[in-house]
Amino acid sequence: MIKELIVVEGKNDAHAVRLALGEVDIIWTDGYGLTKKKLEYIAEMANRQGVIVFTDPDTVGEQIRNRIRRHVPKAKHVYLARKVATKQGDIGVENAALEEIRRAFAQIQQEQFEVGQFSIEDLVHAGLAGAGHAKEYRLALGRKLGIGDCNAKQFLHRLNRFGISRQEFFQVLEEVQHGECS
Repeated sequence: MIKELIVVEGKNDAHAVRLALGEVDIIWTDGYGLTKKKLEYIAEMANRQGVIVFTDPDTVGEQIRNRIRRHVPKAKHVYLARKVATKQGDIGVENAALEEIRRAFAQIQQEQFEVGQFSIEDLVHAGLAGAGHAKEYRLALGRKLGIGDCNAKQFLHRLNRFGISRQEFFQVLEEVQHGECS
């Protein structure tokens, strides 16, 4: 059972998360209309019970996530792959299958505040930047590592920010390269 307050963008997202996870504590931001009062409440709840941010895998979702991150650095994060959150061209948490939401919450990420251990050279060497298949590999790795879909620069940032170990990274990379993606 998840004890933290879950932050989503809208009422439909909240409904989908409750269907997937049961009775959990949820607040929605009303999209990018996140008010200062609501942001202060989220910060207060982060101190009391913890907060998990679960926004849509799109530009607005990432902007909302970053806004919360700046005010609530203790927040945990859950990412959903864009392809599992898209239905008839609409991208959103509410479009994901309940099993996909459960899978995402099985990989809650907590930001680390140490210096990262990965460099862009690591991504290039692993074929995750500057190669023809780089995007597909990043998408597959992002899903398996629970850090979401992103470009090479953001992927590197998330690897370091969430403290993904080199051992875990290379193990998952090998699985992806050998077609063991789920």
